[in-house]
Amino acid sequence: MILKAVLFDLDGTLLDTAADFTTVLNTLLQQHGRPTVDYHRVRQTVSDGARAVVSMGFEQDIESPGFDTLLQSFLDAYAQHLAVGTTLFPGMAEQLTEIENRGMQWGIVTNKPARFTEPLLEALELKQRCATAICPDHVSNRKPHPEPIYLACQQLGVHPRNAIYLGDHRRDIDAGRNAGMPTVACRYGYIHDGDNIEDWGADYILSHAADLTPLMDQLTTLETTTQP
Repeated sequence: MILKAVLFDLDGTLLDTAADFTTVLNTLLQQHGRPTVDYHRVRQTVSDGARAVVSMGFEQDIESPGFDTLLQSFLDAYAQHLAVGTTLFPGMAEQLTEIENRGMQWGIVTNKPARFTEPLLEALELKQRCATAICPDHVSNRKPHPEPIYLACQQLGVHPRNAIYLGDHRRDIDAGRNAGMPTVACRYGYIHDGDNIEDWGADYILSHAADLTPLMDQLTTLETTTQP
């Protein structure tokens, strides 16, 4: 393969957003006279989305009466608390610079709505550097459907075979595989206890964000050795 682009899932892969989710959830729980939950439990749930976070915190099924009201309160509060404790994962800033220095593009494919994704990237000064950011608002089908991956590739002007997709959830790996794109599972992300990422079928696994540079080197070596 000729590597031309790197695509990232957002929460749990590119950005460590769990601290802000924890703060917002616990504030809402306290307002309702409920006990707070610890950071670790929230961290494990973030990649499943806001519904899962609220359901876990309030111990309510998403179909239960009043759940939608709680969810809306959570989302409204989160919109005001997007980038207080959120950061790039350790080592990720250097990886983005390395990608750019190699003359490649990088982008995001996320199930996080644009309402939150775009101002978050702006606040972290990543919006202008990110070549594409595909959210559910931009497609008819969310991950694990390949449509968001295809749209990102279309906007980048690359074939799925010439990019890699990094994610911390099985749906990310499924989305990449469904699009015919090499996939990378991120062990450093929001992995559930007992969830074995070796079972996801990813082409590669990273234990730390800094491992991305050696992987790009490896893929470049493969590219060179397989050329006629």
